[in-house]
Amino acid sequence: MGTARFPWLEGRARLTPAKTAVVEAGTGLRLTYAELHLRVNRLASWMQQQGIGPGDRIALLAPNSASYLELLFAAGKTGAVFVPLNYRFSHAELTYVLADCTPKLLVCYDRFAAAGERLSGLVPLILAQDEYQTVVEQGAQTYRPTEVDAEAAWAIIYTGGTTGQAKGVVLSHRAVLWNSINTVASWGLTEQEVTPVYLPMFHTGGLNALLMPVLYMGGTAVIGDQFDPPTVLQVLESERCTIALFVPTMHHMLIESTEFSDYKSATMHTFLSGGAPCPLHIYEAYRAKGLQFKEGYGLTEAGPNNFYIHPDLAQVKIGSVGLPMLHNEVRLVDGLGQDVAPGETGELLIRGQHVFSGYWNNQQATDEALQDGWLHTGDLGRRDADGYHYIVGRKKEMIITGGENVYPLEIEHILAAHPAVKEVVVIGVPHPKWGEVVTAVIVLQGGTTLTADELKLYGTEHLARYKVPKSYVFLDQLPMTPVGKIDKKQLTALCFATA
Repeated sequence: MGTARFPWLEGRARLTPAKTAVVEAGTGLRLTYAELHLRVNRLASWMQQQGIGPGDRIALLAPNSASYLELLFAAGKTGAVFVPLNYRFSHAELTYVLADCTPKLLVCYDRFAAAGERLSGLVPLILAQDEYQTVVEQGAQTYRPTEVDAEAAWAIIYTGGTTGQAKGVVLSHRAVLWNSINTVASWGLTEQEVTPVYLPMFHTGGLNALLMPVLYMGGTAVIGDQFDPPTVLQVLESERCTIALFVPTMHHMLIESTEFSDYKSATMHTFLSGGAPCPLHIYEAYRAKGLQFKEGYGLTEAGPNNFYIHPDLAQVKIGSVGLPMLHNEVRLVDGLGQDVAPGETGELLIRGQHVFSGYWNNQQATDEALQDGWLHTGDLGRRDADGYHYIVGRKKEMIITGGENVYPLEIEHILAAHPAVKEVVVIGVPHPKWGEVVTAVIVLQGGTTLTADELKLYGTEHLARYKVPKSYVFLDQLPMTPVGKIDKKQLTALCFATA
């Protein structure tokens, strides 16, 4: 692609200037493509006045808001690199990230002013929320166009880091563009799409899974902050949303809400789930309402979008993420790097223009992840005779007990079907005889009781004996990582301590 300008927003403002680009559900802010482009130009002008240019990092500490898009596109115009900060990180984690990426600018919203104050010594320039708003609403437009190489970094998104320090995933202009092209072409997105954005926008799921592809096509993004099911259902209707991506926990909250029983939609064509494997009862809840639902698979390092399945087929091939998309390649390989046969489990490898450039300041991790042009995801999957793929779990989470390979997701689906089980996680806990012992961590539905013996008996009716958990731990709630995923490292430590 070479050196060029990447005028995404400029092109949209030219083609569909009066079309609504962004809505902030909480504040009522509504921006057309022309208005969003104007705010981005003001911000890019201000950044150049401050000496911020190609390669410089600019960070944001804010709740979901239009500022994520404004800073991302302003970075694109000036050659800077956007770094959205995980506001759930501890002070130590944020300190590490800022020391790692050394930004010239930190935009800090009022909600996180205290955290921003503690971080002030690590960043030369800090812009408070009111100062930022003044720039984008009233700033001068003296922006000078900047040529940007396709391989230049556009964003650095830091992963959760449950197994160590967070890693900065470098996404180039090429990767972000091709993820959008690939998603639009494979999923059939149109300019009529309206998508709610409730996933955190510091995460690739919130920023790149649907938001950027929908804007690429000239659709509308409705940005929400806190995930409150009644409010979300109201937003879906009032904004006439068409396609929504939530993580399984959000779907669970939604279908359990009293408002969902009366929910009907004239505009929603697809509910998507990502971030973690989805329990089967969520499929059933949407199907009972006549709503289309399907799962996807993605990771920060690969776009994040990689597969497509039609919602009708998703109800037949339950749990499948589908076929590789139009512009990417997928392999499943064994421990020797050889392709596995249909029905067999192997590590998922991905290749395509949407794949990341590497980890910021971490060549060793980059070399481990990118080998011979393929991204080694560390995820295990299988494909059926029709070529449809199923994610089995993480390679590191596969349990080897008594010489047998056990995949936690299979057991989780079985135990989650018990009416008294609200949430379940299956992990392997070290054991001197078996190597690892299959352990189930259970959160019960409110007002129910269930013993380990009853659950073990239930498991033996559906699973081979070696797959049935030998140990059960009951908790009031599951520990979560800063990006909202279940913290299996903490669970393993807890279960090992109580074994």
